Order: sequence, then structure tokens, then C-alpha cells
Amino acid sequence: MPENPRERPLGIFGGTFDPVHFGHLRLAEEATDQLQLAGVRWIPAGRPLLREAPEVTARQRLTMVRLATAGNPSFDVDAGEVDTDGPSYTVLTLERLRQASQFGHQRPLLLLLGADAFAALPNWYRWRSLLELAHIGVAHRPGFPIDAASLPAALATCYRERFCAQPADLREAAAGCIATFAMTPLGISATQIRQLLARGSSPRYLLPDEVIAYIRNQNLYPEY
Repeated sequence: MPENPRERPLGIFGGTFDPVHFGHLRLAEEATDQLQLAGVRWIPAGRPLLREAPEVTARQRLTMVRLATAGNPSFDVDAGEVDTDGPSYTVLTLERLRQASQFGHQRPLLLLLGADAFAALPNWYRWRSLLELAHIGVAHRPGFPIDAASLPAALATCYRERFCAQPADLREAAAGCIATFAMTPLGISATQIRQLLARGSSPRYLLPDEVIAYIRNQNLYPEY
């Protein structure tokens, strides 16, 4: 045991969530279980830059995430990016969380990513700084672990150097490791849900009923 054992890491889950769905919820749930997290803080992006502009407002996406996560005491929602005017950069979000008024520099934080987002990490703003601020947890399909040889060269080197096989080791530092976990494949995407809604088809069983009710009440994602 270390002389000063740390708390379990807190998962940080950012995204557009346009809309939030069961795939997002299952990723956060399985990460909490497999990586022994204290919980997950969901952070809807205000102005994401690496994808098309969201179809609904940041405030509406925030409300949907709050509705979707309300029943899980291990989840909480951070409105910090929605309340800012600037673009949403993950490294800046983590810097905000590292401020003394938030978590400081000692609490282990773990940024949750899907395998596709992780593979594209070199395209992110100041991507190397992410591991100075948090660990990274990467979800992959069962039986298909992350293959370093398939990653961009700089990321592959980083992955090999920082890979952490034991979740308990994530408590030993506030940042700097890369861990992976197998996630149940659900085959759900926000794009698929928006397309269903746009043509008047039912999205039931793809996202929580509370979110569906909000979408309908607010007339979100109308037919083009």
C-alpha cells in the first residue's frame, strides 16, 4: 500500500450529447465498474469544434443529460462549458477542473473516450497536455482491445509508454496513465436517433423515456 493512498479516480465524460442515449449511459456505467471509479462527471460541450454544429442549443443538450442521469447517484452533471462563450476544448475543461476551487492537482481524474475518439486524439488541441491533467480511459469492443500498431505513430508511442493494466494503479497518481475497458456494444448513435426523429420514426429503447418526452415537448430535431 502507498504511504498516502489516493481516492478512486473520478471519471470525466465530455461530449456533444446531441442527444444523449443509452450508449453514452452504458459507457459511463461500465467504466465506473471496470475502472473502479468514484463516479462520473458529465460535461456537455458548449461549442464543439471537431464536428458539425449541434442541432439544438447547448442548454437543451444540458437538460437532456440531466434528465438521463438523474436516477444514478454515481453521475453528476457539470454546466461549466455550457455557461461559457468560447469554444469547448477538452484540455481547457480539464484545466478548469484542476483549479483549487474544483479538484485541485491531487485528485485522480480519468477522461473517458471511445476507441474512435482516442485514435483521433492527435487532432485535438494540445492533446499531449491531456495526460498532464488526467488519466485516459478508452472503451473498446469486447475481444477487440486497442491495437497500438493501428494508431498514429505519436499516439502509439504514448499508448505503449503509459498503458496501465491494473485499475487500482490509477489511484497512485492524479494523471498520466492510459487504461482500457471492454464495453458492451450497443450499436446506437446520436446521428441514427436524429435521423429517426427527423422522419417521424420512434426512437424508443434507444434513449431514456424522459429524454424522448423532453425532445417531443420542445419540438427538437424536427423533420427537415
